[in-house]
Amino acid sequence: MQFDDDAPLDTSEVQDVRGSRIPGGRATVGGGIAGVIALLLALFLGVGPDQLGLSSGGDEPAATASSLAQVQQTCRTGRDANTKDDCRIVAVVNSVQDYWSEEFRRRGGTYTPSPTVLFSGRVNTACGAASAAVGPFYCPGDRKVYLDLGFFDELRTKFGASGGAFAQAYVVAHEYGHHVQDLLGTLRRAQDGRTGVNSNAVRVELQADCYAGVWARHATTTRDSATGRPLLTDLTDADIRDGLDAAAAVGDDRIQERFQGRVTPESWTHGSAAQRQQWFDTGYRSGDMDRCDTFR
Repeated sequence: MQFDDDAPLDTSEVQDVRGSRIPGGRATVGGGIAGVIALLLALFLGVGPDQLGLSSGGDEPAATASSLAQVQQTCRTGRDANTKDDCRIVAVVNSVQDYWSEEFRRRGGTYTPSPTVLFSGRVNTACGAASAAVGPFYCPGDRKVYLDLGFFDELRTKFGASGGAFAQAYVVAHEYGHHVQDLLGTLRRAQDGRTGVNSNAVRVELQADCYAGVWARHATTTRDSATGRPLLTDLTDADIRDGLDAAAAVGDDRIQERFQGRVTPESWTHGSAAQRQQWFDTGYRSGDMDRCDTFR
């Protein structure tokens, strides 16, 4: 996975509040790999947000100027993205949003950009206060993606994924898949409180995996808004295998087997390892978001 060394990065799409906390609001719902649907379901099933790493929040110290400037100071070009994890996230966010902006425009619509918030430990959001234990998540209340970079170490050490730069990109692209669903009105279909193999919760997650695959198919041909050239210049078969491996590692069956010693399909919220790989692969092979209809 390689970015254009000379391409400028748009750091305005990433808010860096690591080492500090941001003011929050009321406890609503949000979520992501360990989060968006799990949180929605937990609240519908009567589980308090504090039990999932979320709480109702309250006022906390605002982010300092130095923490907010960290990414802006260090992530200037694609060369930085090729050598630093946080700068790579900036580049992936830029590429993903360039693609969806272009795709919405091609279809006669308008894509509304979503910031990614880099945090450490704990953060307040419009969906409640979240700890890093929740994992990456998308909050529909403020339309932001939240990410603690420590999750990528856990993806390898806790969930058994092989890791790699594109595994990180897959996670980011999946969360932006939820943003696309939010803009299209699909995300709310998961709010019926049901779980299980055929639930809307699972279908929403699998569609986000498919959308991540669609971006991956077009990533090396999507023109950067600043240069007119693709920001992501090289994506190998090995990169795609890392993405598929990450998708499998966070399958409900893999997680349940690893942490509870048995598989209970009736409680699934994200889909099996095989399903997650299948839908990412569907998006990647077709390059067509219309092929991502997991609700059929």
